[in-house]
Amino acid sequence: MNSEKIITVFGSSRPHEGDADYTDARSLGAELARAGFAVCSGGYGGVMEAVSRGAKETGGKTYGVTAEFFKPKANDWIDVEVRMKTWQERLFELIRLADGFVACKGGTGTLVELAVVWEMLNKSVISAKPVAVIGEFWAPVLERVREVELGHVGPWGEANGRLVHVAASQEDAVSHLVSRLGK
Repeated sequence: MNSEKIITVFGSSRPHEGDADYTDARSLGAELARAGFAVCSGGYGGVMEAVSRGAKETGGKTYGVTAEFFKPKANDWIDVEVRMKTWQERLFELIRLADGFVACKGGTGTLVELAVVWEMLNKSVISAKPVAVIGEFWAPVLERVREVELGHVGPWGEANGRLVHVAASQEDAVSHLVSRLGK
């Protein structure tokens, strides 16, 4: 039985080496690898490259889930490329492979990824898996949605406790994952 625990990291494709978001994601990848996690990402540039690079530089294993829809080649820091046909298949494979999730700053793609994971957890479509968002970037979105979720009586996940942890730092996010996954 494989005891490997995989953390899927979502984030913007826009940061470049030298940008703060790239540096933060690279640190996150290193922290995840030091904690014994394999790192999975969308396999391309920006946060995806940085988190994979940080993990590889620290001796970790990396997965990249790519799609024919986007472009042909994963970044150079990917050990295992999982190729899907469409972006929708790619999204669900990123979720299927993961034992936990981290969302870094990002745009509409990252928002969709976070929202789908949150909804699948909220409705128990997937088993309980830890989710952390880093910093206050996502906090206003989470709070607006929680106003609706918690404002109505219902059996769903958010009514029974917060499903998404707002982490103050990369280390806090990794600590949350370790506490939930027993690494």
